[in-house]
Amino acid sequence: MKPRLLLHIEGGAVLLAACLFYHQLHGSWLWFAVLFLTPDLFMLGYLAGKRVGAFCYNLAHTYTAPVLVWSALWFSGQTAYDWLVLIWFAHIGWDRLIGYGLKYETAFKDTHLQRV
Repeated sequence: MKPRLLLHIEGGAVLLAACLFYHQLHGSWLWFAVLFLTPDLFMLGYLAGKRVGAFCYNLAHTYTAPVLVWSALWFSGQTAYDWLVLIWFAHIGWDRLIGYGLKYETAFKDTHLQRV
């Protein structure tokens, strides 16, 4: 299998797992729908230029950020907010599934998966 296909499959797996865990937490699907695209607000960084835009977008679209937030919440005993992190994971998984990747500084359409 080609690596790009594997990354799409991986994104779908993350999306599915996040949705299943969200369901197990009895999260509100209305809130899920309302907040699902929230990480895309980090695209506003592109108003300050390509370099800042790519940094901001990538910050919100790498699995590292929600893992760190989730870890901080867990260690501080704030597990009531797990549902927010699961929406974040679902968003990143969706992006990878449909072919959006982390951005290069050259242009918004240049990603680690393909040029969109």
